[in-house]
Amino acid sequence: MLDMGEPIRTLDLAKEMIRLSGFEPDTDIPIMFTVLRCGEKLYEELLTAEEGLDSTCHKKISKARLNLRNGELSENLVTLKELCESGKNEEIISLMRDMIPTYNPAR
Repeated sequence: MLDMGEPIRTLDLAKEMIRLSGFEPDTDIPIMFTVLRCGEKLYEELLTAEEGLDSTCHKKISKARLNLRNGELSENLVTLKELCESGKNEEIISLMRDMIPTYNPAR
């Protein structure tokens, strides 16, 4: 994981990107706000509480301590792909819950 510095508001980023492109925000390019759609979140969890970070030789780079047994992720991804191709939604949700204990699908 990279230390990305201080967070920046999405609105500020959008305005700066418009200015850097040679335009004026809300004059040349409007900024529109929408409501959250199903599955979207206001924040992103990069790690679960059980995982955590280990340091590396560079102070701005850390590595995640994942809760996976060797090969487990690869096997689960193959199974997940097969379930998706066969449209077995309940089994997909069950596997996702096994893989990610905090997973809570929006229905």
